[in-house]
Amino acid sequence: MQITMKDRVAVVTGGSKGIGIAVARRFAESGARVAILARGAADLKAAREALAKDGLQVHDYVCDVSKASDISATYDRIVKDLGRVDILVNNAGTSRAMPFETVTDAIWQEDIDLKLFAAIRLSRLVWPGMKERKWGRIINVLNIGAKAPAAASTPTSVSRAAGMALTKAMANEGAAHNILVNAMLVGLIVSDQWVKRHTKTAPETDFDAFTRDLAKAVPMGRMGTAEEFANLACFLASDQGSYITGTAINVDGGRSPVV
Repeated sequence: MQITMKDRVAVVTGGSKGIGIAVARRFAESGARVAILARGAADLKAAREALAKDGLQVHDYVCDVSKASDISATYDRIVKDLGRVDILVNNAGTSRAMPFETVTDAIWQEDIDLKLFAAIRLSRLVWPGMKERKWGRIINVLNIGAKAPAAASTPTSVSRAAGMALTKAMANEGAAHNILVNAMLVGLIVSDQWVKRHTKTAPETDFDAFTRDLAKAVPMGRMGTAEEFANLACFLASDQGSYITGTAINVDGGRSPVV
């Protein structure tokens, strides 16, 4: 199957590293015009230059998606530069897991603003244009804790569970207008976050050995790659994924106890 995204305009939040840049790369390789958003200007520049070395052009925008004003201003710039938004991947967010009694109001608010309200605000902006054109794709990147929250998994598991409910509600409303909304639930995927954790907690250990140890509870026996995640995102965002909406797909090598 040849997946094509020719002339589609895609926006990827958290697009400078890990899963985000892998999705941006896969979309650009498939012909999409891609905008990547992140908070760090230096990281965005590095991402853009890395993709350019492979002949892939992306547009980058500094944006703190936890702030409504940043989202609104950046969306206006994207539309001015690229004309519209056909595909939105709400990927921004970091893992934040701690015992419930230690989560303060401020931490709850920060997590919800970054992971839930960012998706709400961006989706609300792109929705009218998608509805008018009768074509749209929204992918909410969550994690498997959204379905099966573990102990000491707040606030992330709660924010992500809300994101799954948001996915289904939007999918039910968007279907009649060919706006397809799905969620992809991350398990253990090799990313910049895990590289940082390795450096911080086990620098004397080989990184491959570090990831194999982490993946002992994964039925496939290994962590996934950002590229594997991006392949599914590309399918869901393309014309080839035209009858899939309202799903929450585990991308976890079988680790989740819930289907």
